[in-house]
Amino acid sequence: MSTTTAVAPLSTADAETLVTTARRAAEAAGVTVSVTVVDAGGHLLTFRRDDRAVLISGETSTRKAYTALQLNAPTADLVDAVQPGGLFHTLPTALDRPLLFIAGGVPVRREGRLIGAIGVGGGAPEQDHAFATAAVEALV
Repeated sequence: MSTTTAVAPLSTADAETLVTTARRAAEAAGVTVSVTVVDAGGHLLTFRRDDRAVLISGETSTRKAYTALQLNAPTADLVDAVQPGGLFHTLPTALDRPLLFIAGGVPVRREGRLIGAIGVGGGAPEQDHAFATAAVEALV
């Protein structure tokens, strides 16, 4: 008999909390960003781009979220893995949906289970990672 307990999925309210927290962290740092939140299936839950954020930040935030979800790891931890000789060197070009190995994507877990991911783009990679991490920590 299985005793698996259900874990609540990432809700739209959760996604809004993630976006709001990441944007507030970015605003406090004087950075304009785009923020993407995807659910456990990789489907878009929420996307927000600041009016003055560079246009490419929308694409990068989405790819970062998707990459963090697919590999269940912060994209900041994966940067070295795609370098020549790295474990995932060919992975960025191996899939139909493009992955992005730049810091700023962070998985979202509830009770140890992967329920989605957030991606932030627009600042320096370290900043994007910090904003995404702050958002995930605020959700818990």
